[in-house]
Amino acid sequence: MEAIDTLINEQFSGVVYMKAEKQVLMESAFGYADRANQRVNTVHTRFGIASGCKLFTAVAICQLVEKGVLSFDTRLEECLDIAFPHFHKDVTIHHLLTHTSGIPDYFDEDVMGDFEDLWKENSMYLLHSGKDFLPLFQNEKMLFQPGEKFYYNNAGCIVLGLIVEQHSGLSFTDYVELNIFKRCGMTESGYFLLNQLPSNTANGYVDHEDGTWSTNIYSLPIKGGADGGAFTTAPNMITFWEALMNRELLSAEYTNLLLHPHVHVKEGVAYGYGIWIGKKEDAIVKYHVMGYDPGVNFHSAFYPKSGMKLAITSNKSSGAFDVMKAVEERFNL
Repeated sequence: MEAIDTLINEQFSGVVYMKAEKQVLMESAFGYADRANQRVNTVHTRFGIASGCKLFTAVAICQLVEKGVLSFDTRLEECLDIAFPHFHKDVTIHHLLTHTSGIPDYFDEDVMGDFEDLWKENSMYLLHSGKDFLPLFQNEKMLFQPGEKFYYNNAGCIVLGLIVEQHSGLSFTDYVELNIFKRCGMTESGYFLLNQLPSNTANGYVDHEDGTWSTNIYSLPIKGGADGGAFTTAPNMITFWEALMNRELLSAEYTNLLLHPHVHVKEGVAYGYGIWIGKKEDAIVKYHVMGYDPGVNFHSAFYPKSGMKLAITSNKSSGAFDVMKAVEERFNL
């Protein structure tokens, strides 16, 4: 097992877990899950992963497509009984999965620099489900024509979650917990209320410029959903990668469609269905997901050439990217 303490900044709070085939290469925990009571993080502590779970949403949709319930070309107005007065009639599930739909977002990073600003006018404790987000974007105008370009969009994932609910008969979080988490053995993972976190779960912390800190309970929706906010452990995330790549969640055909680079984002970066794809000289070198929220920082990846899987969970707002970069340099990934 590789000692990694020297690779990690002393300010990092979280877990680093790395596995190749059945061998664990790294497993280390740093910092506190509960600062006030000095409860330390362990390798099996649960952390929020923010947008890292958009991949779960994509898997859920692909499962329904594989069953013949939907198709990637199904138009939004054909598969969801909710009115969006200004949305283009040609918005499809494929557009929503690839962030190319052009629909308005409830959090526009070009307008709001801080996710917490959103909750100054909206009560985060009332946002229990996808439908609760609809007033934030349902009646807004399109940003661009469907398929015109890539533009990262949280509202598109909210809509996908509503589609899952309508066509499965389950709440979105129940669907994922049953058909993804339970199916592949992610026994410590779930969508938890921030004010009712289960045992062995890390509080998220926001550090302030004056040296003080606060938990993130007033910085996020009270419960996660299709756009982000699940909780998992680093080992559970590795379990997910194993199940996905072993075709246990989707058939080979639909796994390959999920992992296909559907959209060019920028040099060396493409996007599949709910997943970022790193490329070098047209070869895929990394599939990865990431999540950033106040008090939440997450990066996880699968490296196809070596078969290595890496998960970095953190209950601070930054740090996971730097750790991932250091690990990748150490292992020449």
